[in-house]
Amino acid sequence: MHEIITLQLGQQSNYLATHFWNAQESYFTYSEDQEPAINHDIHWRPGIGADGTETYMPRTVIYDLKGGFGSMAKTNALYNDLEEGQTPQALWNGPTVLQKQPAIPQSAYQQSLDAGLEPPPLTTDTVRYWSDFNRVFYHPRSVVQLNEYELNSSIMPFERYATGEDLFASLDKEHDLLDRDLRPFIEEADQMQGIQVMTGLDDAWGGFAAKYLERIRDEYGKTAMFVWGSEQESAMRTGGLSREKRLLRLANKARTMTEVYKYASVVVPFTVPATLPGSVVLDAGSQWHNTALLAAAIESVTLPSRLRDAANRDTLGTLADTLNAMGKQNVASLGMSFAPEPAEGEDIVMGGTQDLRQRQLLNQKSSRHAAVMAKENPEGVFLDINFTPSDQLDYVRRRGGGDDNRPRVFSQVLTSRGYELDEQAQEAKEAEEDERFRRRSSYETLMRSYHTPLRFPLLDSFPQIFRDDSGEPLKRGGGINVTSSLSTDASVYKRLKLLRTTVGRSIGMEDREQLGNELAEMADEYHEGWSSGSDDGDDD
Repeated sequence: MHEIITLQLGQQSNYLATHFWNAQESYFTYSEDQEPAINHDIHWRPGIGADGTETYMPRTVIYDLKGGFGSMAKTNALYNDLEEGQTPQALWNGPTVLQKQPAIPQSAYQQSLDAGLEPPPLTTDTVRYWSDFNRVFYHPRSVVQLNEYELNSSIMPFERYATGEDLFASLDKEHDLLDRDLRPFIEEADQMQGIQVMTGLDDAWGGFAAKYLERIRDEYGKTAMFVWGSEQESAMRTGGLSREKRLLRLANKARTMTEVYKYASVVVPFTVPATLPGSVVLDAGSQWHNTALLAAAIESVTLPSRLRDAANRDTLGTLADTLNAMGKQNVASLGMSFAPEPAEGEDIVMGGTQDLRQRQLLNQKSSRHAAVMAKENPEGVFLDINFTPSDQLDYVRRRGGGDDNRPRVFSQVLTSRGYELDEQAQEAKEAEEDERFRRRSSYETLMRSYHTPLRFPLLDSFPQIFRDDSGEPLKRGGGINVTSSLSTDASVYKRLKLLRTTVGRSIGMEDREQLGNELAEMADEYHEGWSSGSDDGDDD
């Protein structure tokens, strides 16, 4: 069935993954004459609940610190078979001492879902934890709380790369985390296509993830592994962190990147950019808002790995091979554009005539099809939102996205959803395979496109961050057309060089040379074909 197992590491990643799972849950169809666009067996596992009923739950393992799960219990209505005070035997076989803390009350949204009622609208004030907007039941085996550290603790902060490494080492020595937590999901898969890991890159979760990936690669040498690495660059921009803390985060990222790079098939560092299109309005201080935007891009670009449509379906391994076509280039950039779909027959009129800009947008619908965009932009498609972190210690607003600032794109995967499939798009898609073979032979930009009519769902658990052309929030219950991309390009060279220069002076002498050399070796993989229009920065 080509299953994908997910690892969720930490609070930020669990916010992101909750949006992801809510979207997957919305794709289920319950009518016999309705064929789902998604193969749900890829990400969901069948099972039997405590009362003997059939269940369908995510193939995922969720790690978070003490207090990070909010009101969500390890058991739920489908697997509530533990006596009060009983400890799940998968976690501990010895005697137990029961210590109770005041329970975190359920949000009104969760209470309504449990009661089968229409939930109230969510706000940034009512979303305190990722579990507050979660719509999915998880198997008890998926929920792993790490009690050694507490969420947002100022006494023992979980903020250093080495802290994450040490925590994994101690837990793995005692429990063998891969055997206890991950292997049961892998062994029940018929033909696993890969593992996706959602983690922080610039905090202690980076160290935890690096050690976990090393263990997985030792056991499953040929398995495709996608690492989605979040960074808290917004806190650095808004002055929420001291210069010392900002430097620590960059040093954490440098260590994480050099280690994860060795084991992952693809690594995607990302953050919410400082400048967004006017059609996106979000609260930069809300993890619920920030991860919603990121989830729209990530969920869209990975659709080919779970589509039923054979013409637009591929495995994570194929996506990784496309992106890493010219060597050890497995650090990718994430991009996205979106457009609301007007209601059928709707004509946007201003001042008695159809507004020119709106008419142009509507006329572009077919050109936003991934195959057409790839054909018309053979050197790479640059979308409206670029989620690539700047890796700067002191925030400087990025320059405009003009052609002179565009790096050479080595490879690109492009996915569009919701846009019309017309004759132009069909012809472009049919010619793509031959063109890709020619480009691979001549070392030109390699592109692979996918498309589905399935739009990105705007659920009641999703914040109203998208705006229509009049500036009004898009209504929940509808959907949006999205184009999303993963690219390997020459900009990685300069970013890794900058990271090496920035963190070099903050690393101890015993580690500085090795870390610097590893970053330089990574950067050299992206040096070929550096855009002639970008000549600033060092080349050492």
